[in-house]
Amino acid sequence: MVIESEYIKEREATRVRVLSEALPYIQKFANRTIVIKYGGAAMKDNNLKTGVIRDIVFLSCVGVRSVVVHGGGPEINSWLSKLNIEPQFKDGLRVTDATTMDVVEMVLVGRVNKELVSLINQAGTPAVGLCGKDGNLIKARPVGREGVGFVGEVTSVDTGLVESLVDSGYVPVISSVAADENGQAYNINADTVAGEIAAALQAEKLILLTDTPGILEDYHDPSTLLTKLDIQKARNLIERGIVSGGMIPKVNCCIRSLAQGVRAAHILDGRLPHSLLLEILTDEGIGSMIVASQYQE
Repeated sequence: MVIESEYIKEREATRVRVLSEALPYIQKFANRTIVIKYGGAAMKDNNLKTGVIRDIVFLSCVGVRSVVVHGGGPEINSWLSKLNIEPQFKDGLRVTDATTMDVVEMVLVGRVNKELVSLINQAGTPAVGLCGKDGNLIKARPVGREGVGFVGEVTSVDTGLVESLVDSGYVPVISSVAADENGQAYNINADTVAGEIAAALQAEKLILLTDTPGILEDYHDPSTLLTKLDIQKARNLIERGIVSGGMIPKVNCCIRSLAQGVRAAHILDGRLPHSLLLEILTDEGIGSMIVASQYQE
């Protein structure tokens, strides 16, 4: 019993010490806006999902103005299969005909969004689900590529509704569906939506949760993780082919958001428990941070 009591004391002491060490970061980011793009394995694994939700709630409870943007590709594929519709992709974009657009909107707005809202509510912080159509939050237009259907890109962002919700203590949870001026719905890449919303909010940070450790100089060697780089370095990595495939749009999204005033953009491994808190509340972090060349802590 004495040994068990000592173990409990040490465990509690460690917990208090960790909270104390996090205090400077909590003070630094209190009342700052952070946009979190939630996706990848962290959305599919229930244990990881619970961890991410708890991290978001923790950040909100210590005063961070959190905004969540999400995708839901695997869930869309699952429902298309149930309806005997074969998912199709072209140049990395989901081919979205009218029927597929209906499924995308149903899944992202009606299922994934409301599930995340419910989980955040249950964890103790009020959340509100939105899509780009709500309050004219996002205006869209066709992405401009033949054969992809109703795939869109962002033309403008009106943050009034989001800011009102955050000011009132809510976590906005935003799905990447928006409409053009005629009301036609479009499926938009969630990373892109997160980046444009972060820019419109002049966010302190844009955080993309992914299924990779971050930006690697050697894709096969996790020890080559680049923990901090500027826009010029990021562009150079794309030009040299070191950043390739699905990482290109993510890095470009970060670059574009930084060019519009976001302070820092992060690419994190959402498969790592509590990756959000590790990146925001520790010195070293765990992912890749991209900044403008003039960035100062």
